[in-house]
Parts: sequence; C-alpha cells; structure tokens
Amino acid sequence: MSNRDAVDELVSGVRFGKFLSVGAVGAVFDLTVSTLLLVVVGIGALSLPWVGLSVPPGVLAKLVGAEVAIVIMFFINEYWTFADESDGGPWPRRLAKSNFVRVGGLGIQVTVVWLLGLLDVTLVVAGFDFWQVAPFPLAIAASVLFNYVAESLFTWRVTAG
Repeated sequence: MSNRDAVDELVSGVRFGKFLSVGAVGAVFDLTVSTLLLVVVGIGALSLPWVGLSVPPGVLAKLVGAEVAIVIMFFINEYWTFADESDGGPWPRRLAKSNFVRVGGLGIQVTVVWLLGLLDVTLVVAGFDFWQVAPFPLAIAASVLFNYVAESLFTWRVTAG
C-alpha cells in the first residue's frame, strides 16, 4: 500500500463517521456508569498517602465508566466500523490491543477529569451541582481523535493493506 493509500484509509470519512457514532454509544455508557458511581453510589476522593496524592472525586468513577465503554465500543467497532479491516487474529487479541491502545485516550480523559476536579467551581441547577459531572463529557471529547488514530493504526491496522 502506498503512503497516499494509507493516508486515504486513515482519513476515511465513512469510517470516522462510524467511529464517532460508536463513540456516542460508548459515551452514553461511560457517562451513565461514571455518573451513577459518583452521584448514586457516592464514590469520592481517594487518598494515596504513600505517594502524597489525593485523587479528586470522579477519577475512579471515570476509570470504571471508561472501561465499560471501551469493551462495548470494541465489539461494535469489531463488527461494524472495522469489519473489513480485521487482521485475522482472534478477537480477544484485538480486544487486548484495543484496551492497551486506549490507555492513551484514557490518560487524556483522566487528566481532564483530574484537573477540572481540582477547580473550585459549582454549577448548581435545580439543586444539583452539575460541575461534579461536567468534566466527564469534556474528557471524552478531548480523547476522540487520539483514539481514532490509535485504533485505526494499531488495533485494526487499516493502513497495513
């Protein structure tokens, strides 16, 4: 495959549109799980005294919500978005690759949630402070392009031709 063909594969508008659609489904799962864990279950801040850190509320909820979404999105991408791009290996291997690849996107998301969680901001509407969950969709948006490129290149190898 020529470099131009590889770039064309990577910037496929149809594939990116599918990826965004799958991402929207994943975002619903991520936001639902993260919000339920934070607001209903009450997962709060974590203290890591051995490293001198206090993890703001929402970070652990974000990690769990993101993993649920990653698994769901993998299977939709596997059988729809990248159905013609499978490298032929077993799906558990690609699922492991997908999780590994998405660590970068998850790092972006956790950083956004962490940093925004450190801000002393309130956004109260109808008695509920929406600021406690506002970082979740902002974090997802911050990682979309990274995840698309990384998944395309490493999990489904669209440029391997």
